[in-house]
Amino acid sequence: MKIGLISDTHGYLEESIYTHFSTCDEVWHLGDVGSSLLLDKLQETFKLRTVFGNIDGYNIRIRTEEALVFTLEDKRFLLIHIAGKPPHYTKQVRSLIEAHHPDVLICGHSHILKIAHDTQNKLLFVNPGAAGKHGFHKKKTLIRFEIEHGRIFNMEVIELGNRSTSS
Repeated sequence: MKIGLISDTHGYLEESIYTHFSTCDEVWHLGDVGSSLLLDKLQETFKLRTVFGNIDGYNIRIRTEEALVFTLEDKRFLLIHIAGKPPHYTKQVRSLIEAHHPDVLICGHSHILKIAHDTQNKLLFVNPGAAGKHGFHKKKTLIRFEIEHGRIFNMEVIELGNRSTSS
């Protein structure tokens, strides 16, 4: 399976995202969607898993989850918007890690692209950065990866260009 990761769109979606994710089996949005219309467009185009972020209003929160825990291709995933950073997670995320023992924690919120092995919690931490125009990040980023039989591979960072411009 090929997975696309996107976060912190804040109501803005670059058209190139559809090209970058065209071969993905699923797309996971890690919160701060920012617009019901954007969420509609993503759901119409992709098999989508979405968590809501701190800027998302009721209209998005009623259609998404605060956190998602699921197993796919023999890996347990935890998706949430605000997680903290390895190994210093929020109280909520620490509780979710203890309860579900995810192999991979994927979050957004910080606008900081980060992929790291958290040896203390025995998991892979992934934050795809931010794909929107709002925030302090310099580059808009996405992540794509493949997973098969418990193995994650071909993880790639996709730069969409500077935050203030389209690619």
